[in-house]
Amino acid sequence: MSELFHHIHPYSPFIPETATKLIVGTLPPPRFTTGNLKKGDVDFCYGSRDGQLWPILDKLFDLNLKYENTPEARNQREDFLVSRGIGICDMVASAKRKKIDASDVGILEVELRDLVSILQRHSKIDTLLFTGGNSKNGPEYFFRQHLSSYRERLQLISAMMPKIHQFNLPETDRIIKTVSLLAPSGAANRAMGSLKQYKEMKRQNPQLTAIDFRVWLYKPFF
Repeated sequence: MSELFHHIHPYSPFIPETATKLIVGTLPPPRFTTGNLKKGDVDFCYGSRDGQLWPILDKLFDLNLKYENTPEARNQREDFLVSRGIGICDMVASAKRKKIDASDVGILEVELRDLVSILQRHSKIDTLLFTGGNSKNGPEYFFRQHLSSYRERLQLISAMMPKIHQFNLPETDRIIKTVSLLAPSGAANRAMGSLKQYKEMKRQNPQLTAIDFRVWLYKPFF
């Protein structure tokens, strides 16, 4: 049997003192672990040139971001997060892969970050923004597992898309809200086509793009 690829998350959580919201994903593509970045990648969280989170935020806030592997591009993103009180802390610290690709479905032997402990140390955070729903090996899926180890669970607040839950942060009197955003990835575009909101907006505006729809979806929560 061939040796499994050890997919280690290359970035520590980025949580400024100003953070009231936390973006929660899983892992960046394996090339960010090995350091073999492509032209257009940014050496930072969600920096893949194929990802859509930064283009969405760029359009939403008119950031004029650079998409290149330079300190300036990284600093632009860090400065934005600090100014808006947003942190980033993905759920997965490391995992193993048989196939070296960016799919969450294929990860094995997953080691999760202790996000509950991280939240306990950052008292201003009141909202988690999951970059994906409760599908297997997505950020919400792993967070539910993690939270259950503390004998807590998510409580549904709104079933409308994006779904909103809340939970009691263990050993505190804080209530944390979670928002299950449509994943900012090309793979999620296929599911988008079946969404009632997307079909109605596309009918009204045939020029609507996948990023346009996500900008509309994300705006209330950023």
